[in-house]
Amino acid sequence: MIQTWPRATGEAVARGVVKSRPEDFRVYEQLGFEPSGEGEHVFLHLEKRLLNTQDLAQRISRLSGIPMRDVSFSGMKDRQAVTSQWFSVRMAGRAEPDWQALSVPGQVHLLQVARHRRKLKRGVHRGNRFTLVLRELQGSRDAIEQRLSLLRKGGAPNYFGHQRLGRDGGTLTQAREGMRRGGERISRNRRGLYLSALRSHLFNLVLAERVRCATWNRVQAGETCMLNGNRSLFICEVVDAALEARVVSGDVHPGLPLWGRVEGRSPALEDVRELLAPERSTCEFLELVGLDLAWRPSRLLPDDFCWEFCDDGSLQLDFRLSAGSYATALLAELLQ
Repeated sequence: MIQTWPRATGEAVARGVVKSRPEDFRVYEQLGFEPSGEGEHVFLHLEKRLLNTQDLAQRISRLSGIPMRDVSFSGMKDRQAVTSQWFSVRMAGRAEPDWQALSVPGQVHLLQVARHRRKLKRGVHRGNRFTLVLRELQGSRDAIEQRLSLLRKGGAPNYFGHQRLGRDGGTLTQAREGMRRGGERISRNRRGLYLSALRSHLFNLVLAERVRCATWNRVQAGETCMLNGNRSLFICEVVDAALEARVVSGDVHPGLPLWGRVEGRSPALEDVRELLAPERSTCEFLELVGLDLAWRPSRLLPDDFCWEFCDDGSLQLDFRLSAGSYATALLAELLQ
């Protein structure tokens, strides 16, 4: 379930159970800014348990009488977990309902209500804080600690998680079927899921090859670099000692493409085009539907990463990841 792509740190050093109960997988969305307190958008901070993000958005839509297109969130959160996240609802000229009606004991808890001038957009939150408990742990404690120390220092390949591709790759399969049918009319939400799954799969293919070549965490001349913690980009003209030091420190990451339209022929993308030759039809489809080329770091670095071996034999991990990175990609370097 966790690992389908090559590991960067070698074979897994432990076995364990993830999400044996929802409380073992806690996610706290960190918005990165405070709502202004005024504006036409109501911001709702909600904690959910055993409920996916889309279902909660639909509950907000029904309670408020606002169409789903005006209910927004920054990121999808796991269903089999306890997670907190923000939603925005465009309430211009409308009376607010009793938002406490969203609360359901053991499932949904309203944490905060505020106003803001702008709606939430996908990926605008700063990151997510995780507290994970791994149970039925098997493996050498020394080997586990060595691997955790290695991940804290060097990070892990920034693969898209199975959540993006669907259970057993179901979303990716449906996306491929839709592509073969010429992108027939589907709902706006379903279209976004399909395009995202196709893009994510291509990204994982490219990243997997970089992992096999041991270059996933090394910058190469002519390629795109990304600054840690933001979306700033620059082209690496020359790989010198200063740049290598920034990469080692985690200040700079190699950037790999999220496929889409690009003007002209980019020499830096030729190797990627060759690698993705078997997926040429998917690349052409993503360009045809109008997606522009974007970039994603090849590496994730856990921030404030700490762990504790508990008396009951479990292992608790605490760390923060930037928006868009998956905790399962980190776990895959540790667990089988």
